[in-house]
Amino acid sequence: MIPVKNLSVLLVAVMALSASKMSARPQESKPAEKPAEAPAPPPKEESSVTDHTIRIGGQTIPYKATAATILIKNDKDEPTALIYYTAYTRSDVKDMSQRPVSFLYNGGPGSASVWLHMGSMGPRRVMTINAGVTPPAPYKLMDNPDCLLDKSDLVFIDPVGTGFSHAVGKAQDKDFWGVDPDVKSLAQFVTTYVSRNNRWNSPKFLIGESYGTFRNAALANYLQGHDNMYLNGIVMVSSVLDLGTISFYPGQDLAYILYLPSYAATAWFHKTLKDRPENLNAFLDEARKFARGEYADALMKGDALSKAEKAEIVKKVARFTGLSEDYLDKANLRVRLFQFMQELQRNRGLTTGRLDARFAGPTYNLIGEAADYDPQDTAISGAFVGAFNTYIREELKFGQDKKYKPAADFENNRWDWKHEGGDFGFFPGSPSVVLDLVQAMISNPRLKVEVEDGIYDLATPFMEAEYTVDHMGLPENIRKNIWHQYYEAGHMMYVHDEDLAKLKKNVATFIDVASKQ
Repeated sequence: MIPVKNLSVLLVAVMALSASKMSARPQESKPAEKPAEAPAPPPKEESSVTDHTIRIGGQTIPYKATAATILIKNDKDEPTALIYYTAYTRSDVKDMSQRPVSFLYNGGPGSASVWLHMGSMGPRRVMTINAGVTPPAPYKLMDNPDCLLDKSDLVFIDPVGTGFSHAVGKAQDKDFWGVDPDVKSLAQFVTTYVSRNNRWNSPKFLIGESYGTFRNAALANYLQGHDNMYLNGIVMVSSVLDLGTISFYPGQDLAYILYLPSYAATAWFHKTLKDRPENLNAFLDEARKFARGEYADALMKGDALSKAEKAEIVKKVARFTGLSEDYLDKANLRVRLFQFMQELQRNRGLTTGRLDARFAGPTYNLIGEAADYDPQDTAISGAFVGAFNTYIREELKFGQDKKYKPAADFENNRWDWKHEGGDFGFFPGSPSVVLDLVQAMISNPRLKVEVEDGIYDLATPFMEAEYTVDHMGLPENIRKNIWHQYYEAGHMMYVHDEDLAKLKKNVATFIDVASKQ
């Protein structure tokens, strides 16, 4: 037996040896905990403010130009986008509550505001060739004597995905590409701008072009109903509120009826009519009457239209449109827009413009059914975009390392045309904001609306604008708050010098009237 004393020594030795072996074993390493990621810094707004003067109507006007971005957020207070704008504010005004402020944008959807900005109401304007191709750079910038700064401060807005505006944080540009998200983002921009600049008591106006007029109606209704921001007036430059009126749907004839007077104006301008009348306005009144009457009746009969009736209408449509009777007979009296653009001057080797039918350009495929391009678009786009990129960097000191997008890069994404507030029953109808404008005017009976119609506009024809306004169902005392102005140019009537001056005069008067009611 081992003595107790020696046993104790042995146990101690064994324990020590065991401990030694355990300490010699490699220790299992625990994975190192990653340090918590620091939250990303919030996107920063940017701003550049410069001082300028301009001569308008014999007076020298000092103004501040602010090229900047405003951060907008979602309902969780998370940043979602930086929206770029260029604001022009008269700097010698003491009481801003009496000074109107106008928010301007173009359409597309998916267009930046460069077109209105550099062509119509901004203080600087790019020179282009009237109804012709503007040569490549160098482009000429000039002070714009038809600038609206003598009547209103101006805020040109680029929606998300256009210009320098872009999504931030977890958001993507495509999240804003739809009727309702577009309206909500711009409403937040407008209310933020108004609050920061203490303009709640200023007369306020929306000025939109093309899809910008579609946006006008929805945005006005949203600002008034959601934010209690009541407007003084809305300017609709080349208006469309119901896209069904300009869509050539199979089996639906309304677009053909509404386009005919614009086809007539175009044929008159290019002298393709056999018996061209001297008085354009009288000719257009006659075209409107024919379109609403005999032409509409014939189309409504559809296949029940007799051969004799068709032959008679074919002759009359040929008289108004300048198209051949043979072509109209084969088209079954129904000529879609891009077919008209291709056919009207085919024998001259020319394609007719869409945005402005006064423009024409070479036709590549002379046997093609439809136009391949819009000569007005290609004639001026380089000048507008090139001039703006020079102007914003050299004169307004903004965007030196940024890319300006004149149009959104939609790629495989599409605009979401769903819109809350429509009243189409069980089946969805064409995208429309007619009811938005109705609601905006009913809730604000002093809201004024001016519609600027280009006679040679084949994108949003003038009779379409007339038809929509005449079918709003407004009470007479409110209906009188909408009126039309007409221009002998196209969608962008301001590229015609005489009509730019006329547009300035009309909008200036409109702002005066709507601000002092």
